Order: sequence, then structure tokens, then C-alpha cells
Amino acid sequence: MAESKIPLIAIVGPTASGKTSLAVAVCKAIGGEAVSCDSMQIYKGMDIATAKPTAEEMQGIPHHFIGFAEPDEVFSVAKYCESAKEIIEDIHSRGKKAVLVGGTGLYYSSLVDNIEFLPEETDFEYREMLRKRAEAEGAQALLDELAAIDPEAAAKLHPNNIGRVIRALEIYHTTGKTITDQNGQSRNEASPFETVAICLDARDRQFLYDRINKRVDIMLENGLVDEARAFYENPLGRTAKQAIGYKELNPFFAGEKTLEECIENLKMQTRRYAKRQLTWFRRDERIKFVYIDDYACFDDMLKAVLKIIVKE
Repeated sequence: MAESKIPLIAIVGPTASGKTSLAVAVCKAIGGEAVSCDSMQIYKGMDIATAKPTAEEMQGIPHHFIGFAEPDEVFSVAKYCESAKEIIEDIHSRGKKAVLVGGTGLYYSSLVDNIEFLPEETDFEYREMLRKRAEAEGAQALLDELAAIDPEAAAKLHPNNIGRVIRALEIYHTTGKTITDQNGQSRNEASPFETVAICLDARDRQFLYDRINKRVDIMLENGLVDEARAFYENPLGRTAKQAIGYKELNPFFAGEKTLEECIENLKMQTRRYAKRQLTWFRRDERIKFVYIDDYACFDDMLKAVLKIIVKE
């Protein structure tokens, strides 16, 4: 690694691939601290649905960027990058290694490639109007509207990601420029990090999907329904209501579907989300892929990962 840059290890990948366990083991091996790269784990109270690591799972390793923001707080990518840089610099200044861990591709790419965002414009009244329209007309209607003004941005978004669809429309409304135009104007200066990134994947897609289904079952055993109901009933939990694990259960709370129907949909939506996560990380040729179903035991995979880190 270049000495002029801060070394950064990144463990990324889809949900249920084992990122947290691997990141903790890597931290213990190299003297590191974990920095979350998950857009939902930052919120307080959203513990079960986001698979927020427990104290037992952390094994004494410091974890940064977990459970500090209020569920109704607007936390942008730009704000994440600014704060994450400060945390990583602090970890480095104390002689430790920063290990970025999570599955939010936009957070990861924006941070490691040092995207510099233009000043943000916010119109809360317009944003709320769009939210009400999404509830009344459906998220696809807003995505279609975005496609008419910014087809490139719309092609990258899914109707379920209503928060980002609304944000893209809001940017156009407040600045007169599309988010694609703004991204093109963002200055991309040299990154302060020398990053070694590892993405966990599975050669057998069903292997990963079985892990996802089991993860959902464990979440339900740990009280996901009660956690989701609390946010459903809380008018301040608008951000949380859009998170995978919550929004799929809303029809049950509204008396529109059975719990079993909602659980099956949750598993399906989580599998689809994992697929989108992998699509994002595969775009980056610098990322090294490690296949979790290649290894008979965790220790063998850890040795392979540490070899990649040392080699790079």
C-alpha cells in the first residue's frame, strides 16, 4: 500500500453473506476497528431488520456508525462520506486499521472514490407532497416521472427505493438540474485511501438464498414483527418504514395480508435486494471476490482473505 495514503480494508457484499463475522475476525487479526457502510444500520432502534451486530457478535471490536441517527433524520450520502472520512482518519491516527463493512454500494463507492458532492438543496414541503403521491398513486408513478426527466438515474433505481426516487425528483425541482447532471459535475479528486476491497459472494446462488431465508426466520424469532409494528405506529419513523424488513410487513399491520404472505414477500424482496447489491459491486473491477461456498470452514476463508489483504 502507498504510504502517502490511509490504508482501508473493505468487506462488502450482499445481505446474509457473513460480512460482519468476517470483518470482526479481520479486525482481530490486523488490529482494526469496524466502520459500518450500511445506510440503515445508522438509525436508532432499527436493530433486527438491519441485522445490526450485537455486542456478542462484535467480540469487543469497536464498531463505528451504528445506531446514532434518529429514524426520521435525513442522512445523505454526502453526510455519510464526510463523517466516515473523519472516523477513518481518527482510527488511522491511533495506529489502528479501519475495516469498512456493509452492503450499501452507493456509500461504499462514494467514500472510496472520494466523490465530492455539490451543496444540497432541500424542500421539505415538496418532499412530503411526493411521499403522499407515492402512497396514493404508487412508487412506480414517481419513477416514471423521473424517467421522463432523467432516464439514466431512473434506470438505476427500483420503485421500492422510493427515498432515492423522491430525492432525485427533489434535486431537479430545487436546482433545475437532474441528479445525473449533478453527479457529472461532482469533482472526483484523488482518494485519500489505499483500499483493498473484498466482496463476499456464492457460486451457488441457491446457497446464498438459503442463507437469506434462514436470516429472515431468525429475525422473526428475535422479534422482527414487534420492531416493525413499533415503527409502523410511529409517525416519525418514515425512513424506517421504507427499510426492507419493515415495509413488507406493513400490509399485515393494515389488515390487508396475512403474516405468512408478508413473510414470503419479505424473503423474496431480500433475495432481490441481494442480487442488486452484487450487481453494484461487480461493476468495480478492483474488488476481489471471495466465494463463501468454496470453503469447508470459516477459518479457511479467513486465511484466504488475510492473504489477499497482505498481498495487496
